[in-house]
Amino acid sequence: MIVKNFEKQVEKSTVTFQVEVDAATFEKAVNAGYLKVKKTLQIPGFRKGKAPRKMVESMYGKDIFHEDGVNEIAYEAFQFGVKENAVDALGVPTIADYSVAEDGVCTIAFITDVYPVAKLGEYKGLEAAHEIVEISDEAVEAEINTVRERNARIETVERAAELGDTTVIDFVGYVDGEAFEGGSGTEYALKLGSGAFIPGFEEQLVGCAAGEEKDVVVTFPEEYEPSLAGKEATFKCKVNEVKVSELPELDDEFVKDVSEFDTVEEYKNSIRENLKAARQAQADDAWKNKLLDAAVANMEVVLPESLVAEKLDDMARNYAMNFGMGSVGKTQFCQMLGMDEATFDMMSRPTAEKNAYIEVLLRAVAEAEGIEATEEDFENLCKKLAEENNMELDTVKGLVDEAGAKLDIKLNKAADVIYNSGKDLPWSPEVEAEAVLNSITE
Repeated sequence: MIVKNFEKQVEKSTVTFQVEVDAATFEKAVNAGYLKVKKTLQIPGFRKGKAPRKMVESMYGKDIFHEDGVNEIAYEAFQFGVKENAVDALGVPTIADYSVAEDGVCTIAFITDVYPVAKLGEYKGLEAAHEIVEISDEAVEAEINTVRERNARIETVERAAELGDTTVIDFVGYVDGEAFEGGSGTEYALKLGSGAFIPGFEEQLVGCAAGEEKDVVVTFPEEYEPSLAGKEATFKCKVNEVKVSELPELDDEFVKDVSEFDTVEEYKNSIRENLKAARQAQADDAWKNKLLDAAVANMEVVLPESLVAEKLDDMARNYAMNFGMGSVGKTQFCQMLGMDEATFDMMSRPTAEKNAYIEVLLRAVAEAEGIEATEEDFENLCKKLAEENNMELDTVKGLVDEAGAKLDIKLNKAADVIYNSGKDLPWSPEVEAEAVLNSITE
């Protein structure tokens, strides 16, 4: 094979080229194409699927199976052209045209999207507001109270219900005198004041004791399910039980029961440290994302649609894995959810575009900085995965896509160039709110 007329259009992120396929190779492809369609051919004088190729060509022309031959050899020819010109192709190529010379040589013209060439702007020394997290005593107490509530003792009481109590109720809801679907329940445990039910519902059960019945009248919010939004409903309720939660005392004995610590002070310090580490990690990630957004804003590039489509597919595949559906493509994922692909694309496109811009940015930074992923980098990654998953190193290496892993390593190194040179600006809730508002209005 020979590649000819290679042309790259940077502004459109496309390349066009021709691949010349020698006569012998193309003849094999044509015959393979004929054999695939042979069984469908109905030629006078022959049983269906039994007509010789020469007979069909003599009746309909020697080029009758050329298109089948092109389809047979196109993938191999395209991959040859891509390799010969070191093309970083995206998506599915288009066969623009083909021709077959008298000597049997076939020339196929391809058009394909390629990875876009970005013009980098400033990506070092960028500034962004960076929150330095402090954990309040109230936050520590709230975390401890959550643990105490999980370990609370639930007791039934013989008194009227108060806010904070749990009532066990039967209820049936009516709108315009008719019971509506989804508006009934039995032995439902409802904590009064939790906000779990329609606004105004729970407060009306305050003062009810076990065995009492109560008509609770509420109005559904305007943003509720359309058939009920804004309508008045009456729920006929019966209180079966009133229960209270008795929280355990926060003392050293409780701490020993729920943790590895011996004293309340040690337990509080541990909770404070864990909360700080988790929230600081979130704040650090938010700061890094701001730096990436700034670097993307400083970059000039035109995203090819095929790259956005690739990111949409990646998102669907990741969702499927997270939902326990296995590694399925976007079409199958949407079918499994009963969702139209166009709806998924519309909802997911902003994130897909952002992911595409960031990848383009990091690849451009990696090229500008001469960053590569070494064999040692890949070896260290596999060792880490083997340790985390209690697997043999050779087994991990057999499972990991080396090219993909090395690309991820390279992009992470490029991101570190941006992060390590980034500068902190003072952070406050007001500054953050203004930044979010600006991002929405831009």
